[in-house]
Amino acid sequence: MAAVKEQSTIQANKRIAQAQCPVTYVMEKIGGYWKPIILYHLAAGDKRYSELKKAIPAITEKMLIQHLKQLEQDNLVIREARPVVPPYVTYRLTAAGHGLQPVIQAMAAWAFKDIKGSFKEKATRKSKAAVAA
Repeated sequence: MAAVKEQSTIQANKRIAQAQCPVTYVMEKIGGYWKPIILYHLAAGDKRYSELKKAIPAITEKMLIQHLKQLEQDNLVIREARPVVPPYVTYRLTAAGHGLQPVIQAMAAWAFKDIKGSFKEKATRKSKAAVAA
């Protein structure tokens, strides 16, 4: 990962946005496609790298390693390496990671409802007439 230039205008703008909008702060921590999925799977308990890879087969090794490192830097995941041969590494959620679980569970609940079509709005007469014309 490239080093972040802390004094750049972009970083200053990010800090301002994070201070003004808590959602921006959260998205900085868990934004992207894979991080919430990793956090969702770690909610079930400690997992080894290979267990995460099996649970999320579409993720590449590079992306899984990269996101696990970022989640560790953001204090959401703990990487525990045991000094044995072969290496035995497990990942688990920190208190902050567990604190995000209501957000992750709300995302999952919303997904199940959306998949079932719970949010589809019924067409009004006006829109039906427009479609017929």
